Amino acid sequence: MHNAVKVLISEDEIRERVHALGRQIEADYHGKPLTIAAVLTGSLIVLADLIRRIGVPHRIALIQASSYKGATTTATTLVINESFAPDVADRDVLLLDDILDTGQTLSALIRHVNDRGARSVRTAVLLRKIGRQEVPLEPDYCGFTIPNAFVVGYGLDYDDDYRHLPYVGILDGPEATPH
Repeated sequence: MHNAVKVLISEDEIRERVHALGRQIEADYHGKPLTIAAVLTGSLIVLADLIRRIGVPHRIALIQASSYKGATTTATTLVINESFAPDVADRDVLLLDDILDTGQTLSALIRHVNDRGARSVRTAVLLRKIGRQEVPLEPDYCGFTIPNAFVVGYGLDYDDDYRHLPYVGILDGPEATPH
């Protein structure tokens, strides 16, 4: 059974903002060896739309990052799967994620890509959630700032559902507590 979803950011608002971000990234990376590294799976939709708005040559990398909590500790271990990632040595890398929540994943990925010899590393997020950030991290490019609510759509999911929605919405239901 699906829960109701209240539209937070419309399809048109997303299209306009992604277009503007693409133009800004294009200007910032003109003449530079750009690799856009998208964090799976939530950023696939924004990746597809964004790269069509960036008119400079660029490569695409896909990175899967999963956090696992130990049974007796609250510390998390980030496991990074680079099966689809090209070599980033001496390239300018733009890490693209769907949402900046605590900042733990993105900050670990910045260190990881720097360790792989990237010339520079910047970050882009579609959404930045207010009130959850634990790591001091300012994204270089941000689509929208949102309240601390459980959001789905445009690549974001709840239990692998709702990714297909063309807008970002707040999930209504008992399990819709902020993540």
